[in-house]
Amino acid sequence: MWKIALAFVVFAALAIFILSKGGNIDMGGEKHGAEAVQSESPAPAAK
Repeated sequence: MWKIALAFVVFAALAIFILSKGGNIDMGGEKHGAEAVQSESPAPAAK
């Protein structure tokens, strides 16, 4: 059981390290309104 807990702690620390080195990563969740990045609408499918 302690091995699972140790593996979780190591994996979490590695994930936080990688995310902190990644640059501008927003972990804020979904965005609505002016701060949301809007992509263009996809073209309608040809029939």
